[in-house]
Amino acid sequence: MSEQIAPAGADWWRQAAVYQIYPRSFADANGDGIGDLRGIVSRVPYLRALGVDAVWLSPFYPSALADGGYDVADYRDVDPRIGTLAEFDEMVAALHEAGIRVVVDIVPNHSSDQHAWFREALAAPKGSSARDRYIFRDGLGENGELPPADWPSVFGGSAWEPVGDGQWYLHTFAREQPDFNWDNAEVREDFLTTLRFWSDRGVDGFRIDVAHLLVKELADPLPSQAELDALDRDSGRHPLLDRDEVHEVYAQWRAVFDEYDPPRTAVAEAWVDSPARRARYASPAGLGQAFNFDLLTADFDAGAFRRIVADNLAQSAATGSSSTWVLSNHDVTRHATRYGLPPLNGRRVKQGVEWMLAGAPADGVDLALGLRRARAATLFLLALPGSAYLYQGEELGLHEVGDIPAEQRQDPAYHRSVGQPAWSYDGLGRDGCRVPLPWARSGSSFGFGSDGAHLPQPAWFGDVSVEAQEGDPASTLSLYRAALRLRRELQSDETLAWHDELGRDDVLAFSRPGGWVSVTNFGDAPVALPDGEVVLASAPLDGDLLPGAATAWLTRA
Repeated sequence: MSEQIAPAGADWWRQAAVYQIYPRSFADANGDGIGDLRGIVSRVPYLRALGVDAVWLSPFYPSALADGGYDVADYRDVDPRIGTLAEFDEMVAALHEAGIRVVVDIVPNHSSDQHAWFREALAAPKGSSARDRYIFRDGLGENGELPPADWPSVFGGSAWEPVGDGQWYLHTFAREQPDFNWDNAEVREDFLTTLRFWSDRGVDGFRIDVAHLLVKELADPLPSQAELDALDRDSGRHPLLDRDEVHEVYAQWRAVFDEYDPPRTAVAEAWVDSPARRARYASPAGLGQAFNFDLLTADFDAGAFRRIVADNLAQSAATGSSSTWVLSNHDVTRHATRYGLPPLNGRRVKQGVEWMLAGAPADGVDLALGLRRARAATLFLLALPGSAYLYQGEELGLHEVGDIPAEQRQDPAYHRSVGQPAWSYDGLGRDGCRVPLPWARSGSSFGFGSDGAHLPQPAWFGDVSVEAQEGDPASTLSLYRAALRLRRELQSDETLAWHDELGRDDVLAFSRPGGWVSVTNFGDAPVALPDGEVVLASAPLDGDLLPGAATAWLTRA
């Protein structure tokens, strides 16, 4: 058993460091330009040395890649371009041997249009049981030639697609992603089968994609988009999202999770406005944990960070869950870049959108400042009580790859809404944070594989590769390794106490039980550190002075 494994038992997830792997862009073992399961196995020593407690795998299922794998054609298999079920079992065994648990993505709101059920639905007549697994409605107009409602898709265009017989199907996302009908008992039972299938193969937990969208109330006549926009999103009665009935689904899922010892874990991706609504997804009777995305849209600002931490710790205390902390993932501009952009100053614009819409100009971002702030924010986050979700490549300090040619972009959020920010996504889509990782200083794909990469890598990748950072104690990789090691040693009860005695509004200091103190300077002027032994800092200190845009950890006897 690895000395790095998180404590055994049902609560391992509460303060785990979880590393998100986007499989197609992590490591390519067979040289076809696409990351695969054997590539992940080959990098298990790297993950073990990094010091993470678990990995979360974005979808690896058979898919036509209309949405980066989130269009699933078979929920109980592996895409042959990524591997086989036998290789999946090998990967789980290798990770477990290294003391690393495995969380997999489940995409329950919609399938691929290549799913056997949807192909059956298209071949079946109106009113059939096959069509009832999805959401089909008669079109408007004399011959059903108009969509049933004027609802837009998340990725642009109509959310309804005609099938040629007067009926249309609903797709909240891409047209290749038809929405399931969660009022259908067969759909509910099939997902229970899927959860048991992966749990039986050793999976330790699940990340639930758009967990708030499953259950819908689509009584005729359907409301217009204007009518939907006017409805209260926090009532639990909105026709399309965050309905109270969705928690009946997750109560069934919790019963399945609890069949296992230890129980399988789950975390909800639930984009809801109200803390009380999000708390229901984190209930121990439901999924048990829900993502807090507040830091994804916050400036590097002491006041904003403190409010977010205080609010989310209060929410977790109320639910009995643990907090989740995220700075980057597969859907947003990498935080090393976001922190080098002009601040939003409270404007309701997603950080990074304006820069992306401007074409991601190199002179529009301060790369050095962004990385310095990112390192400081990472140490701040890793000192917090709760679980930390890290996105592949952030441990290398990777910036967003903003200059991908249009013809090489893959994200439907780009191709279907060019020049406009679609829903929560940046105006140039999400490809820039999904570029395959650089493992080596040189080569056709900087060590990602032997023959190129499915998205273009910039020339500067070699200088920030794993090989370039391995032996450098000042590198971002070394910082992450040291921080994750110390975090495990210092971690204690899920509480913190704020310390305001430093007297600066742009400095946040807090202590954790056992004498662990974190100090972050969000300003420019240095600040004198409190008493204690400095065990780690995100930037060099000047004696006992912590420079601007830096975090230090101290211990006290």
